[in-house]
Amino acid sequence: MKEKEHLDAQEILEKYDRENQFRASIGKWAWIVTLLGVSLTVFHLYTGYFGTLPSQKQGAIHLGTALGIIYLLFPAKKGMHKVQKKVPWYDVVLAFTAMYVTYHKIFFFDSILKSRISGYSTIDIIISIIGILLVLEATRRTVGVPIVVVASITILYAIFGKHIPTTILSHPGFSVDRIAPNLWYQESGVFGTPVQISAKFIFLFLFFGVMLVHTKIGQFFNDLAFSLTGRFTGGTAKTAVVASALQGMVSGSSVGNTVASGSFTIPMMKKSGFTPEFAGATEASASTGGQIMPPIMGAAAFIMMEYLGVPYSTIMLAAMIPAVLYFTGIFIGTHFEAKRLKIFGLPKSQLPVFKDLMIKNGFMLLPVVVMIGTILSGFTPQRAALLGIGAVFIVSLVRKDTRLSIRKIFEVLEQGARVALPVIAAVATAGIIAGVVSMTGLGAKFASGIIALSSGHLILALFFTMIACIILGMGLPTTANYVVTATVAAPALINEFGLAPIAVHMFVFYFGIVADITPPVCLAAYAGAGIARANPFKTGVIAVKLAIAAFIVPYIFIYNPILVLVDVTPLALIFAIVTSLIGMAGISSAVVGFYARNSFIWERLALFAGGLMMIFPETISDFVGAAILLGIWFIQKQRKDDSGQIKPQISM
Repeated sequence: MKEKEHLDAQEILEKYDRENQFRASIGKWAWIVTLLGVSLTVFHLYTGYFGTLPSQKQGAIHLGTALGIIYLLFPAKKGMHKVQKKVPWYDVVLAFTAMYVTYHKIFFFDSILKSRISGYSTIDIIISIIGILLVLEATRRTVGVPIVVVASITILYAIFGKHIPTTILSHPGFSVDRIAPNLWYQESGVFGTPVQISAKFIFLFLFFGVMLVHTKIGQFFNDLAFSLTGRFTGGTAKTAVVASALQGMVSGSSVGNTVASGSFTIPMMKKSGFTPEFAGATEASASTGGQIMPPIMGAAAFIMMEYLGVPYSTIMLAAMIPAVLYFTGIFIGTHFEAKRLKIFGLPKSQLPVFKDLMIKNGFMLLPVVVMIGTILSGFTPQRAALLGIGAVFIVSLVRKDTRLSIRKIFEVLEQGARVALPVIAAVATAGIIAGVVSMTGLGAKFASGIIALSSGHLILALFFTMIACIILGMGLPTTANYVVTATVAAPALINEFGLAPIAVHMFVFYFGIVADITPPVCLAAYAGAGIARANPFKTGVIAVKLAIAAFIVPYIFIYNPILVLVDVTPLALIFAIVTSLIGMAGISSAVVGFYARNSFIWERLALFAGGLMMIFPETISDFVGAAILLGIWFIQKQRKDDSGQIKPQISM
């Protein structure tokens, strides 16, 4: 039975997550993949400890090795990974060509630097064109078509800009022999900030997550969630929320988290009485939130650190309150739905005992404590990741069942490289987009377009930016989405409206993430529906309702950035947190349709308005919102029952 569930989960991963569509059997080339993967991970561990190479050399080894592995693992056509038992000759050629054209930057490093002034040779130009094409193809294989289409359109825009009739977007245009070398050899293209951050920080944090999984620390997080929440009303759903929040410290993949956690939480939720759609939506919305959950968050958070020029601890702390509100909203939503359906918790006999769990496995929290402590102490993310990895290894030695054998160590080192492949390809392609934006001045043009379209009204500018983030997020990975929106949209909001930079960047970061649960293209919700055997679209709709905080809180911290710790005092912060949590209870109850009793439509509208007032950090609105929530509670408590009332369905 467990084997069948594992196979089903793998099929769902392969269906909705392109990065899992790799060749499982590649014959003798498996040794080459292992060698390249282990070497890439060891390289990052070495440079993380002893110091990174110059950014162009570091990025070349990072990207070039990844491209070689991608072409050996990922087939050209979707679905071919199931039938191909060996690597075709043309993929071998592409693998080694990709590695050469990327390493070319290292072999001729000094001459290429001189060429920036004297001009690039014909060979340099040809290599840059081949390199860009190979990056795009590798991204298509690992991430999907949409991001490649966006990057291709931006390149065409750079070439044919003078033919665009709209004066706002037109520009003189650039020749291919100028575009390609700029995107390949300079810091504003393929090897720009996204790849540099991936090569310095992101890879190490992804490897930290791999270490947690392979030493069973990730499983400990799930057991901890069960022991804390399983016995309460709707305990199985609450466990899914808490487990996904903890798993967010391990992985930044919405679909991966949904399948990994959902494989056992979704069947338990269904068994306890939740509908399949609600079970799939709960897991999808909670797993999607993993990318905004400190301390690790999604890969884009590290790029945000570089764009804003602030320590990672600043990003982590700024994300804390919005993340708590996000997961609180989902948690409370599951509570009210469980109350509505009269679903109780699991018997204590079926749950891990918290005290016993902590006595036996509490030491497994050490790596996370070490990482958080290192970041808050002011050390670099590199040092935090390295110490976290070291702590995981030490913790794994305590017990025989978590100890890594020599063979297992090599497997983990290889897996560290494999997990990073889609991220590396995505950030390289995002660099192409950012490079074109820089060359053509598209960012300023886009900013002017937003201002013109919104007529100078902030709320409209925010709304249009939100829509752009969600649409881009339907096809682009979160990291690439963030790079694009932070490059073209964020400057308009910061410069024209005088908004706090960290609030604006968190705004676009949030809405890029929630695209994974926003219909019609909501891959995390589809994955959850696949496990739950539920209607995918309905699952996506419910996921949006449960994750309603992600659509509200970003607007709140734009207008009052106290929630992202800008211009904050301790007393004001505590008051804002307390009132925001109460406000989320009101909003979640309005979405579900249950408070003290099943709610009439007017009561749901009042609860939503009252909750919204309490989330907004302003004293008068807080008191008005509290009065509304208390009033509705009192009114519902006076009702003896819900006879004659149509019970609202969250899946409507």
